[in-house]
Amino acid sequence: MPSPSTKAFLPLESNPEVFNELLRMLGVSSRLQFEDVFSLDEPDFLPHPALAAVLVFPADDVLKADAASEREAYAGSGADEPVVWFRQTIQNACGLYAILHGVCNGEAVRYIEPDGVLARLLKASTNLPPEGRARVLEESAELEKAHATVALKGDSAVPESAEAEVEFHYICYVMSAKDGHVFELDGDRKGPIDTGLVLSEGEDVLCEKVVGLIRKYADEADGNLNFSLLALVDRGSES
Repeated sequence: MPSPSTKAFLPLESNPEVFNELLRMLGVSSRLQFEDVFSLDEPDFLPHPALAAVLVFPADDVLKADAASEREAYAGSGADEPVVWFRQTIQNACGLYAILHGVCNGEAVRYIEPDGVLARLLKASTNLPPEGRARVLEESAELEKAHATVALKGDSAVPESAEAEVEFHYICYVMSAKDGHVFELDGDRKGPIDTGLVLSEGEDVLCEKVVGLIRKYADEADGNLNFSLLALVDRGSES
């Protein structure tokens, strides 16, 4: 989706292998993996415990509604934030932002290796307001190199230009480590969205009440092939 920046990345394919390779390049333990979710209606197809869920869908109407809303732009920073949110200023990089939102919140943070690219980015950006935090991502040569490497992989045709318009958008659901609230995170909106849902012990971001939120987007997509869902899970052993 268009973003207020001259920088643009090739869009990422919604593909667990691509996402997981990027995680490894950013310095995230191989215990943490993205997996496809094939059905919202069959409990056996929902991986648990899910630490984050990344939704891919056609989002023009959602983004336009948020831009036109009276909601104030988010200005939070630092350790007191309920979640870590990155404002998207790199065009067509919504997949990257969704991955970052998933890994940088909740229990997933424990899997960030202390000497990796992502750990350095968080150290440099967490205490900054959204504008400064966005610049840290824009100016990271390590992040750009890692993204460029995986963006050329996958089964889909790669656009001729990073500035090309795409028909899909990524958002992420996470649980706040501060209060258990479920947040919808999208760097193209005005800030993090508290869904009002609070997870109880034993529940995760693919419990039935969160799946209900995701199902609304699936229903609105009405069979659009650009709708898909990935879950971030701990598979328990290094590989």
